[in-house]
Amino acid sequence: MNMTLRIWISILCLNLLGTGWAGELTLGSLFQDHMVLQRDMPVPVWGTAEVGQPVTVKFAGQSQSTTVGEDGKWRVDLDPMPASFQPRTLTVSTDPQTADGDRQCADVLVGEVWICSGQSNMQMGIAGVKELQELVPMAKNIRSFRVENTVSFEESDTCGGTWEVEVPNSAVAFGFAYFLEAAVDAPVGVILSCWGSSSIEAWMPRDLTEHVPQFKTVMDEFDGHTEFHQQIRKALNGPKPWSRAEDILMRRQPNIVYNAMMKPLAPYACRGLAWYQGERNARAVTGMPDEPWYYRNICMREYGKALQCWVGRYRELWQKEDLHFLVVMLPGYAKGLEKQAENPNAPSWAWMRESQLQSLELPGCSVATTIDLGHLTNIHPKDKLPIGQRLALLAQRDTLGMNVVAEGPVMQRIENLEDRIVVHYENAAGLTTSDGTLPKAFWIADDSRKWVQAKSEIIGETVVLSSSKLSSSKLKRPLHVRYAFAAKPEVNLVNKAGLPARPFRSDSFLP
Repeated sequence: MNMTLRIWISILCLNLLGTGWAGELTLGSLFQDHMVLQRDMPVPVWGTAEVGQPVTVKFAGQSQSTTVGEDGKWRVDLDPMPASFQPRTLTVSTDPQTADGDRQCADVLVGEVWICSGQSNMQMGIAGVKELQELVPMAKNIRSFRVENTVSFEESDTCGGTWEVEVPNSAVAFGFAYFLEAAVDAPVGVILSCWGSSSIEAWMPRDLTEHVPQFKTVMDEFDGHTEFHQQIRKALNGPKPWSRAEDILMRRQPNIVYNAMMKPLAPYACRGLAWYQGERNARAVTGMPDEPWYYRNICMREYGKALQCWVGRYRELWQKEDLHFLVVMLPGYAKGLEKQAENPNAPSWAWMRESQLQSLELPGCSVATTIDLGHLTNIHPKDKLPIGQRLALLAQRDTLGMNVVAEGPVMQRIENLEDRIVVHYENAAGLTTSDGTLPKAFWIADDSRKWVQAKSEIIGETVVLSSSKLSSSKLKRPLHVRYAFAAKPEVNLVNKAGLPARPFRSDSFLP
């Protein structure tokens, strides 16, 4: 065998086995000291080794064995385990008779595991949020794994990162983990995989081009942009840290973030994925703007269907139909629309929130309402603690079956009467306002489609709307309602638990 052929065989083995030379026993990137394994469900453990070799995994009194496949990969599934604060060691051996094992992961706990992903508001650290900083010393039994920010042109089996016996440096992820751990008798592990200004397309596998036409357009354009490819390869092969321009270029491309930062995580057992993303895709209400290049993304009205496809594809990747998704609704923001912050007819983030709510059409999805949060002109608001609280409540109710009030009032139906509209709510026990005044942010319209502020009154678990005396034109027969459907509406409608009412619109026509 000549030298060139030997080199090519070696390269092939490296590609097949992910890391190390052919025959070396390796574990998936997440299997390390201090990790948290998911309780109450099968736990896949995987890696690579020499073809045909036996592999045995031992943990918590279990011993599971398999044989390495022709592709050099192996996997076993540990049986479901209860939560445990007891540090234990997971051993992986290619010789079942070896007591200590060829690979060991020490200080392993069993509890609730969540992936926290998205863009900059998920990435935003704890340092700027005083209320969360004060909670860090009280945090117990929370561990974190931060996935290294990078990209790959091909799907990767490995990623960089280390399990730490400390809270995740993400305000939202920490808040979520803190309040979840306080409510359940189990350790919490957070896998943080996020990157500022990344679009949903950045986190999509390439094969979604078959189901999301806008994504296909974006991928075709990226595939044809040889200059971007050259710049990215140069950065990947060059020194770190990358320049700001290199960093921005990489994180704003489709697919290649998924390849490097999400694909390697599957099928690590977890309860679900918390997703705080959407700002990048909120550049336009509909369509795909031509310029500049970084506006070429799925826009707000198309985002909902893309999100549904994305959720379904991740469930296929994890081979877990009940993988739960917690979606963080985009909060109030009105930069550039300050004078129209409460206008329900303006091209605002209201349309993105409506698209995010389309995830609820799928089983196993929840949305944290944040319409009472945010900042008029700061796209990175500091009020992250309530988001963590609301995510934890949703996780308790929707994934653990706990009897908690997890969200605010949700419009159930609209009743049209002669001169008024009655909005019927669910999750509305103790329906009230947070400031003791009448409900705000309701707008109504008749056939003219002209929106006017509504006069509102709470009666039981309903809100009754009619034309306000402040309106320039009194509607004779109101037909449609928009609640909090604006860039940054002033809202005050809550239930007894103090959770805000969900935004909605009853009309089907465009603004």
